[in-house]
Amino acid sequence: MAKITLKNLRHAYAPNPTPEDYVLKEIDLSWQDGGAYALLGPSGCGKSTLLNIISGLLTPSDGRILFDDRDVTDLPPDQRNIAQVFQFPVIYDTMTVRDNLAFPLRNRNVNETKIAERVAEIAEMLDVTEMLDIRASHLSPDNKQKISMGRGLVRDDVNVVMFDEPLTVIDPHLKWKLRSKLKELHQRVRATMIYVTHDQTEALTFADQVVVMQAGEIVQIGSPVDLFERPQHTFVGHFIGSPGMNILPATVENGRAIFEGQPVTLEGAVKGDGGRTEIGIRPEFVSLADDGVEARVRKVSDVGRHAIVESMVGDTPVKAMVEEAHLEQGALVHLAFKPDQTRLYRDGWISTEATP
Repeated sequence: MAKITLKNLRHAYAPNPTPEDYVLKEIDLSWQDGGAYALLGPSGCGKSTLLNIISGLLTPSDGRILFDDRDVTDLPPDQRNIAQVFQFPVIYDTMTVRDNLAFPLRNRNVNETKIAERVAEIAEMLDVTEMLDIRASHLSPDNKQKISMGRGLVRDDVNVVMFDEPLTVIDPHLKWKLRSKLKELHQRVRATMIYVTHDQTEALTFADQVVVMQAGEIVQIGSPVDLFERPQHTFVGHFIGSPGMNILPATVENGRAIFEGQPVTLEGAVKGDGGRTEIGIRPEFVSLADDGVEARVRKVSDVGRHAIVESMVGDTPVKAMVEEAHLEQGALVHLAFKPDQTRLYRDGWISTEATP
C-alpha cells in the first residue's frame, strides 16, 4: 500500500486554459497508507476527474502525484498498481466467480497454488464461497458488484483501491449490506481505499476521513464528526445532514450578529470584517422555547423519531428538529439557538472562534 500525496494539483480540459477553465483548482492533499477515505461532492464538482488523475487515466495540467516518495505523475495506469471499482460491475459474465477472482492474478503469472489460496480468502471475506463455481451471468446485481470489489482486492501488491460510485446500480434496500461489507473488508485487509460518491451516507459510513469538494475546490477535510459538528464552509453544512444546516442572512454590529433585527449569541468572538455574512446553525440545535427569535410556523413534518418544524422569521425559513410538535400552520413560536453551535460565516467560510 502507499501514502498518496497530491501537490499543487490543477486540471483543465482546455488546451490554453484561463483561470475559469480549471475543473480542479490548486489541490494539496495527503492520504496515509492504509486509511479509508472518501471524496464527497455533487455531480460536476471534480471528484471523478481527481480520481482519474490519481489512477493515471488523466495527466494533470499542473502539479505532481506521489505514491510514498515516488513521483508517478507521468506513469501509465498499469505501472501504478491501482485497483479500481466502477459504478457498473466489471466482471466476465461467461466466467465463474472463481475464475473472475483469479483473473487479475493469472494475468500477472501468479502460481496456481497462491491463486487458489487468495481466491478462497477473498471469497470468504465477501461471503461468496458457495458461489465460486456459478457463472457470473447468473448473479444478482449486488453480488456482481461484490465480485467486482473482490477483483480489486485479490491482489496483495496494489497501492490503492479506488471506488467510483460503486453502489449506484444497487437497489436501496441492499446498499446498507454492501456498505457494511466494504467497511468490514477495509478493517480486515487495511488497504488504502478511496471512495468517490455524491451520497453523504455512503461517504460518512465508510470513511475515516472525508474530503468535501465543491466546484473543483476542497472546502473541508475531516472526520464525519468534524464535518457535522463544525462545518468550515456553509456548503459543507448545507450538503451534509438531513435536513442541512440553516444558513441565515445576518449583519454584524459591534462584534455581535444580528438576524432579522434580533441579536444572536455565537459560539465565540467574530473574526475578520467585510464580505457577505450569514449565521449557520443545524436544525438539531434549534429548539422551541418560551423566549427567543419570534417566528411563524409554516409546516411540521413528522419523520418518525422526531419532527421537523419549519418556521418563517420574516422572509427567512428556519428549521428546528424537535422530539414532537403539535403546531398549526401560522402558529407563533419562539426559537432558541444553542450558542456553542451557532456560527458566523463570511463569504461562505467560518468566521467565529470556538470557545475552549
